[in-house]
Amino acid sequence: NKASIDGIIQFLHEGELDPSTEVVVAPPAVYLDYVRSNLDKKIGVAAQNCYKVEKGAFTGDISPAMIKNVECDWVILGHSERRHVFGESDQLIGEKVKHALESGLKVIACVGEKLDEREAGLTEEVVFRQTKAIADNVSDWSKVVIAYEPVWAIGTGKTATPDQAQEVHARLRQWLLENVSPAVASSVRIQYGGSVNAKNCRELAEKEDV
Repeated sequence: NKASIDGIIQFLHEGELDPSTEVVVAPPAVYLDYVRSNLDKKIGVAAQNCYKVEKGAFTGDISPAMIKNVECDWVILGHSERRHVFGESDQLIGEKVKHALESGLKVIACVGEKLDEREAGLTEEVVFRQTKAIADNVSDWSKVVIAYEPVWAIGTGKTATPDQAQEVHARLRQWLLENVSPAVASSVRIQYGGSVNAKNCRELAEKEDV
């Protein structure tokens, strides 16, 4: 609600932000305009999702054009809840990425495996498949951040160890090297998400590919 958002905005305004770190927040869609209007312009604001076309009869969804119209410049696509609660396919997420980039938004594209997939040794197969669907639709990698978010570590209190996160991130970079380009592999930001907090974020961030 607005009261909790006000607390986060105050925290960000009073806190000392590292000028070399890009900070982006992602409120629910109904608060995008409120957050953008009240937050320091140096902090980016992302929508949590959007659809694959500019306008039309898609009741309840939002478009990149709407996000840009309220002066926000990021969108999160392919989050695990969109995939596994709302049933979004790799193909649909790829189409969303394509349209969002073409519309001038920057994209945080999420990939990650479920617990049963990790236990079955399918982590790389799943993550590479999801990444390919995204990569096939990327026109400008400078506007893309990849977020590795293992489903089993989101909101569960379980966290991939720094070594587990690093292992997947390194393999993702290798996949990008082999399937996109060395330049993209070395430059793209791959962030880790999944029960990250003040206690474990520093150790995670110290890993070479995180």
